[in-house]
Amino acid sequence: MSPGTPALTDLEARVVDAVDETWVVDRLSAMVAVPSVGGTPAECDVQHLLAGWLDELGCDVDSWQIDLAEAATAADAPGQEVERTEAWGVVGTLPAAEPGRPALVLSGHTDVVPPGDPTRWGGDPFVPRIVGGDLHGRGACDMKAGVVSALAALAAVRTAGARLVRPVALHGVVGEEDGGLGAWATLRRGHGGDVCVIPEPTARAVVTANAGALTFRLEVEGHAAHAAMRDRGVSAVEKFALVHAGLQQFEAERQRDADPRFGEARYPYGISVGRVAAGDWASSVPDRLVAEGRYGVRLGEPVSAAQAAFAERLADICSADAWLAEHPVRLSWTGGAFASGQLPAGHSLLSAVRAAVADGGGGIPEERALAAGSDLRQYVAAGIPTLHYGPGDLHLAHGPLERVPVAEVVTAARAFALLTLRTCGVR
Repeated sequence: MSPGTPALTDLEARVVDAVDETWVVDRLSAMVAVPSVGGTPAECDVQHLLAGWLDELGCDVDSWQIDLAEAATAADAPGQEVERTEAWGVVGTLPAAEPGRPALVLSGHTDVVPPGDPTRWGGDPFVPRIVGGDLHGRGACDMKAGVVSALAALAAVRTAGARLVRPVALHGVVGEEDGGLGAWATLRRGHGGDVCVIPEPTARAVVTANAGALTFRLEVEGHAAHAAMRDRGVSAVEKFALVHAGLQQFEAERQRDADPRFGEARYPYGISVGRVAAGDWASSVPDRLVAEGRYGVRLGEPVSAAQAAFAERLADICSADAWLAEHPVRLSWTGGAFASGQLPAGHSLLSAVRAAVADGGGGIPEERALAAGSDLRQYVAAGIPTLHYGPGDLHLAHGPLERVPVAEVVTAARAFALLTLRTCGVR
């Protein structure tokens, strides 16, 4: 142990030392090399890869095909934004002296978003490479590094010969990026635990709350006319400009009195229009515009209340314009629906994770909230106290600079190994 390292029990010290950086890099590289974009066959391939590794570690593995028909019709399903013909859930449970409900769950998603323009990357986004101690590639940060850190923790516990009193489980889930299909299916199958840590990238902080996010669709009606006489028509683009300005004002109002855990985040409950399509001919006044975007849900705000507030403001915006008052914008809610979620105030999981991170060499992480939706809200809704702690910085996710420091993956693995011993107990 290095100077200044807190005193650990002999078993804890062995477990910390058993985290193998080479093993971590090999597993993370192999995962990043699987282009597991949501809705593609590789989303299934990466789950099968994870299931094989869990089996190698001596876990009891439950690998099952998710019922997509049920997911499309169940009232509590989180929704999906991509089409799937097949999806798999994976849970690995490390056996313990006392079988039954796991004392600790580590849950991570293996799906990734598309890489975008490949020319903006420093290399093939699905060919992992290490530069300056960072492993680059799509999904490296969000969140295959977190999954591997959890996997490495189980490997270290096994290598050190620790016998747990109660089980620890690793949930490998898909569909997180577009709603949370995998976590929903896993919980619906009956997998749970006393507490849960989701190793999303947290930039060395512990995240105890996250805002929700809803996907909306707006249809704006105009009136077509020849562009040479555009005053005879009504441009759906120009009317959308009015709507967008009104929504920006609404957005500003919703940021007031945000939870201090969001720190300096400007838009913890942001509204972002991500896709716009209008018109069908360059020389015609566009008579229809369709816009799709993301709308933040405040902490503790029911999804239904957030939707009602958005609809009410949209109606007010339309009523202030003569054309839109007669032709109101049509609003629909599509894709994934992320409610907000948070760890119950004062729960001991926060102090336990902080202590494990500090004792694993990561310092004492500050408590933060996250402006993005995640699977946290599903575990919390199932009665499982949950927080985020994991390697990497979310600011680098979803972009061509995505990468994760290998040292942070190792530190997270050590913290999870210690947390496992202390939460599950040892004999």
